Amino acid sequence: MSDTTAAPAHWKRNTSLFLVGQTVSLFGSMIVQYAVMWYVTFQTGSGIAVALYAVAAFLPQGIISIFGGVLADRMNRRVLVMLSDGIIAAVTLVLALLMANGITDLWIILLAVAARSIGAGVQTPAVSALLPQIVPGDQLMRVNGIFGTIQSAMALLAPAAAGAVFGIFGIVPVFFIDVVTAVIGIGIMFFVAVPTLASIAEKATSYKADLVEGLRYIWHHAIVRWLLLVFAIIFLLIVAPSFVTPLLIAREHGNDVTLVTLLEIAFSVGMLLGGVLVSTLLAKRNRLALILISTFSFAVSSIGMGLSLNLVLFYAFMFTLGLFVPLFSTPFMTLVQETVPAEMHGRVFSYVGIVMALATPVGMVVFGPLADIISVRAILVIAGVVMAVVMGIAMLVPSGRAAMAAARAVAPEVSEPAQP
Repeated sequence: MSDTTAAPAHWKRNTSLFLVGQTVSLFGSMIVQYAVMWYVTFQTGSGIAVALYAVAAFLPQGIISIFGGVLADRMNRRVLVMLSDGIIAAVTLVLALLMANGITDLWIILLAVAARSIGAGVQTPAVSALLPQIVPGDQLMRVNGIFGTIQSAMALLAPAAAGAVFGIFGIVPVFFIDVVTAVIGIGIMFFVAVPTLASIAEKATSYKADLVEGLRYIWHHAIVRWLLLVFAIIFLLIVAPSFVTPLLIAREHGNDVTLVTLLEIAFSVGMLLGGVLVSTLLAKRNRLALILISTFSFAVSSIGMGLSLNLVLFYAFMFTLGLFVPLFSTPFMTLVQETVPAEMHGRVFSYVGIVMALATPVGMVVFGPLADIISVRAILVIAGVVMAVVMGIAMLVPSGRAAMAAARAVAPEVSEPAQP
């Protein structure tokens, strides 16, 4: 578990540099994500092309996260973050040069998107595993909350920036912005002091053995297995309201871009406020209590959207849904970081990355066709009811009761010390 007895040296400086570097890098990556999605949509006008983009953007990250997690437990995590960020920037630069010279074939764009997704599959578990090394245990929830708030803010700013640059200058300058932000992010990350775990220096096992060990650890650790299973089910069900609500707006109110934009803003503002709350007023609250409250709030919000005939009330429930996302995800990440030994963080968070990467394409495959069979409102109500039932059952099973008992512990145990 995370070390709460001794704060890592210069942790405030290292954490500040880390957050600044990741913010700059994340901003460039999100701009590219939106711009490429819009480019594919406008250039092809094909639903199949957009679906292929979604698969290329998320599926490779989900698959490679397993191996990325093992790498994060075998390498210095700072080096791994910088290396993966550099490779993503190099792929983006190549794509920019190709498109600047008139090579705009869809398969080349999708190949580059898939390569970026692979880089994200390596980088994401390393970032999640790195934070507990540089942040004291009693500050972990607060820092995770700040990081989540930054990500929510980027979700608000990046689409506007992408739209402005893409609309005025085209797609190629967007790529160059991402390359520049990646270089800045890597440069800042260079000054973050991240020790190499003692277990890495002593490691004599093979890559395959480490992969098997990670799977065995999750399978035999009842609390971790319970947390990951709950996270997977709830995260997937949240895709329902986030994915099909624009379709509901279009069917009932016409193709008004303003209404859909307001819907996304309501969700994003809710997430931003939730991130602020969990990094300030709720930073010391019981992690599992926040997870449980958030889950049942998701259920109420989803059911409320399904039953709301008033558009303002519909937006209010969407705002509430966004508000509780950080109150669910941040305590979850913190609880896993506190429960899992430092030398296993990379592999465990790789499975978290798989869920997050695959939720969108799986949700598109399930909820998209379902919305053509039954009403969107019915899907929202069903998703909310299922969330409530799943969480109720999860609280009653032995591993759920064990997780709740463990979360009541006042002070986490001390993890293995690290060496420079």
